[in-house]
Amino acid sequence: MSRATRSFSFLVNPASGGGAAPEAVVPVARLLREAGATVDVTYSPGPRAMAGLVDAAVARGDVVVSVGGDGMLSSLAGAVSTAGGTLAVLPAGRGNDFARMLGLPEPGDAEALARVLLEGTARRVDLVSWSRPGADPRRVAGSVYAGIDARAGELVDRAHRLPRQLQYPSAAVRAIAGYRPARLRVDVDGDRRDYDAACVVVANSAYYGKGMKIAPTAVLDDGLLEVVVIEAASKRSLLRSLPTVYDGRHVDRPEVTVLRGKRIELAADTPAAAGLPVGGDGEPLGHLPRLGSATGPAVVEVLPAALAVLA
Repeated sequence: MSRATRSFSFLVNPASGGGAAPEAVVPVARLLREAGATVDVTYSPGPRAMAGLVDAAVARGDVVVSVGGDGMLSSLAGAVSTAGGTLAVLPAGRGNDFARMLGLPEPGDAEALARVLLEGTARRVDLVSWSRPGADPRRVAGSVYAGIDARAGELVDRAHRLPRQLQYPSAAVRAIAGYRPARLRVDVDGDRRDYDAACVVVANSAYYGKGMKIAPTAVLDDGLLEVVVIEAASKRSLLRSLPTVYDGRHVDRPEVTVLRGKRIELAADTPAAAGLPVGGDGEPLGHLPRLGSATGPAVVEVLPAALAVLA
């Protein structure tokens, strides 16, 4: 589409980034309109209230623009891919990790972001399907993770009084301080392995947790998922290794295993009564099934080339 014909439906989570999302829309929308584009802006109380809005926008031929954080983007990515539309990203959340993986301009650079929306080309990227026995499958853009990182995600959601730049590091430290190892079963394309582990991450994107390079060799369009298992270690060792996650050096540590595959089955036993918590792109996804559960394991699968996204 040209500048004159491209139209956009901005879907905004006003709570993202501590209220930063609505402010991010104004200068970008103005630049798009000045360039001749059609722009519609809709605010929502949360990322899960958007399915009907996405369907209507795609039916009109609009590019759907996610304005918010990774949770908002991930939920819209699934809806847009199912509807057969094109997604664009205006990063305005706390993490913005999928935007980082796409190589998009920094939040707040309105001119550069507007240029991507007007002139960017749609590329096909993979998505992740997460399914747990008894629940509907869910599509995730960046990664699904279980263990201390999911616990850290829960803590981030309660850390609104901290400055944004401190929320993820503080939550990671608190999650490590309170963690207990889990007995984790990981099956990658039929190769089953058991671990005493702190966490497992099934990653489509290299980044999570506000810039942590958890899966440094992950690629968005290779039809594969990276499986990063961090085996149980002392709390002191985990705390000392935390800075290495930001540049990907943690994968060289002896307690870290990296696998690759298309279909991953997960189950775990843990001292916690509720089970091992699971998250996906900053949103809670429940808990892993127990080992030996009659209902079976959780399943994470790659959906190759499932989404068209402007970049």
